[in-house]
Amino acid sequence: MLTERIAIIGGGLSGLYAAYLLEQRGIRDYVLLEARDVFGGRIASVSPTARTDEQRPSDQYDLGATWFWPALQPDLQVLVDELRLQTFAQQEEGDMLLERSATHAPVRVDGYRSTPASRRLVGGMGALVDALHQRLTANRLMTHCHVKRVRYLDDCVEVEADGPQGRELMHRVAHVLLAVPPRLAAGTIVFEPGLPDALAGPWYHCATWMAPHAKYLAVFDRPFWREQGLSGEARSAVGPMTEVHDASALACHGALFGFLGVPAAVRRQVPNEELRALCRAQLVRLFGRCAAQPRIEYLKDWARDPYTALEADNKVGAHQVLPLPSRAADGVWCNRLTGIASEWSPEFGGYVAGALDAARRAVAALMAGNTADSLLH
Repeated sequence: MLTERIAIIGGGLSGLYAAYLLEQRGIRDYVLLEARDVFGGRIASVSPTARTDEQRPSDQYDLGATWFWPALQPDLQVLVDELRLQTFAQQEEGDMLLERSATHAPVRVDGYRSTPASRRLVGGMGALVDALHQRLTANRLMTHCHVKRVRYLDDCVEVEADGPQGRELMHRVAHVLLAVPPRLAAGTIVFEPGLPDALAGPWYHCATWMAPHAKYLAVFDRPFWREQGLSGEARSAVGPMTEVHDASALACHGALFGFLGVPAAVRRQVPNEELRALCRAQLVRLFGRCAAQPRIEYLKDWARDPYTALEADNKVGAHQVLPLPSRAADGVWCNRLTGIASEWSPEFGGYVAGALDAARRAVAALMAGNTADSLLH
């Protein structure tokens, strides 16, 4: 006997958007299981100020996904408009800094604007997660639920999870939507019977977008670098950050963020406070003494996030560009299991828009009847 029609494994953007699309179509007989204590997945927005449940502050800063490109990703812009979210252009005005060696001062060069133009959300990408979350049926969504086994039975799929307070949870559904990265699904969930080779190999060898990376963010009283005619962008061969960008919110404090070029295996040997100190010192080299004392700083190492990265993700590799099968063509998992995380998008794999694209395709297939006969009846 089914407990729900659909199980969504993962409460990142693709999982929440799949739930949103299902509810738009009148389908509320689903359960969404998220291992973390919050929703969002690889979207992580933080604020240096307090927030209330009624209003998200505008000075949210992204430690994960940050930008999108409306000209290339119009469907994402449509959703942003539908949810009545506000956007603003990424700051790129002014000169850029190049740090070529430890023995030479950074040099100024002409800045450039990305083409097509990139934009950010007021409230950070977390505003998108919050807006979707607020529109969903609350009792369909569960946090602290780590799925450990997915078992095929003759008339359903059994999803086994460790729930809150160590309780074991069991859901029997007609279809599973996998809203976790392919490698994480193949490497951490036991499938019974095992996934076919056509899925297991490609899924495990698909690099998880952002998993090897770490991001440093510093918030200041004001964007002082703009007073020097600088854009806040920098590229460095010295490090620890290889590239730096202006991360300022629309009308609040100034902020800078950078991607660390230090390999994940090396980062594990260095205390976080030491890494933060090295990043601060680099900002001082680049932008002057005003950068020495940020109001607050963050360091997010995605390689240390067990719900994002596996050991295989520690080496930075090429972004997945080849089509990745999202479902089995035959066998017991055919029409019972579909991957919907961003990496499964054939157009925008790894990007925010890819999470929406993969979820949309999967829900459309379910609605078209390309699944088990019992699913929507």
